[in-house]
Amino acid sequence: MKKVLIIANLFYASPRIPGLVKYLPEFGWQPIILATSLGERPDERFGPPNDFRKNYRVIETPSPTKDVGTRVKKRMRSKKYHVVRPLLKFLYRRYSEIVHYPDEEKGWKPLAVEAANELLQKEEVDAIISSSSPATCHLIAEEIKNKYKIPWVADFRDLWTQNHNYPYSILRKIFEKRLEVETLSTSDALVTTSQPLAEELSILHKKKVYAITNGFDPDEVNNGMSDLTSKFTITYTGQIYKRQDPSKLLSALKDLISDGTINPNEVEVRFYGPEDESLVEETKKYGLGAIVKQHGVITRHDSFERQRESQLLFQINWEDPEKKGLYSGKIFEYLAAHRPILATGDNDTVKKLVEETRSGMYCPSIEDIKKALSESYSEYKSTGAVTYHGSISKINKYSYREMARGFADILGTISAAGA
Repeated sequence: MKKVLIIANLFYASPRIPGLVKYLPEFGWQPIILATSLGERPDERFGPPNDFRKNYRVIETPSPTKDVGTRVKKRMRSKKYHVVRPLLKFLYRRYSEIVHYPDEEKGWKPLAVEAANELLQKEEVDAIISSSSPATCHLIAEEIKNKYKIPWVADFRDLWTQNHNYPYSILRKIFEKRLEVETLSTSDALVTTSQPLAEELSILHKKKVYAITNGFDPDEVNNGMSDLTSKFTITYTGQIYKRQDPSKLLSALKDLISDGTINPNEVEVRFYGPEDESLVEETKKYGLGAIVKQHGVITRHDSFERQRESQLLFQINWEDPEKKGLYSGKIFEYLAAHRPILATGDNDTVKKLVEETRSGMYCPSIEDIKKALSESYSEYKSTGAVTYHGSISKINKYSYREMARGFADILGTISAAGA
């Protein structure tokens, strides 16, 4: 079996990279993971499963020493600093722009390169995969690639300087884009998570870019009929980001309650994830405090349970029309839950996915949401449940097994070319 060295910070790269690692051996590739220290219980920090290092070969290096920037970020999250938070954010961004170039993990590079040198002096590795963010993973891979001439795949879970959330100034972006192009010039293949993003990346790097979506673990699929909630429950799991607008759902729900279509005593909207202050305000604005609840952060396992028991799963897509190629990892978890998805926002990529898999309803406008909610609630009142119509064969195309198959095909191609 051929060996592939996978370079990733697993506290950013989960669950994509753990999913890839799990299924790559089925396609003839034995992964060796080069990562920062996982600690005792990595899943409590949104990392890989706690038994990850027991099941797979992981080379852990010490984590880079954290600096004053970490303390600033903690203060920004503190309610005590609510008034000065905008100023703290501005100061931290300017500080980070210079000190954390190209990212906060840059101190990991010499440690990771040293660990890779020790490995490669003892045994042969047939290919490299680096996965960003952080971009430092690609800088590590570039150095190893140039020294040992090993075929290299650079995987972008998020784009680098083309990222929709790029936080720095135009001046830094100019320099960083040059660094990105130079770093990736020796890569043998580029991969990202959707076809629109692949096209965007290809224009910058003037290379063919493969699109391999995120996915779900086929071992974690809801294979039976779950015990659904007695209420008409709409569930969202995960963080709410800027340019995601949950208020469309609240507005639609308010209208349907006001005109008597939906009984407010029979509906519950649940959000699981970091508390969102703007959602609190929107909930008050629409008078839905008795219906819309934020339950805080829960474990990944509990998240799956809440998804599987729900009548509907709420997917909030980006409202930015220029970023229609973005998938969230959540949409694939929802596919595995086998419960109907209510997807809002402006996103052609998600629209195609939902329609292809028949896994739910794509509702870009408030009127579309009202129609979907009205029909779903009517079915719930008649039968006690909203029926799931997803195409299992179509959904299975988005499993981690199929993701691993795609990577294995690319690894085989670049290995043969370099032989």
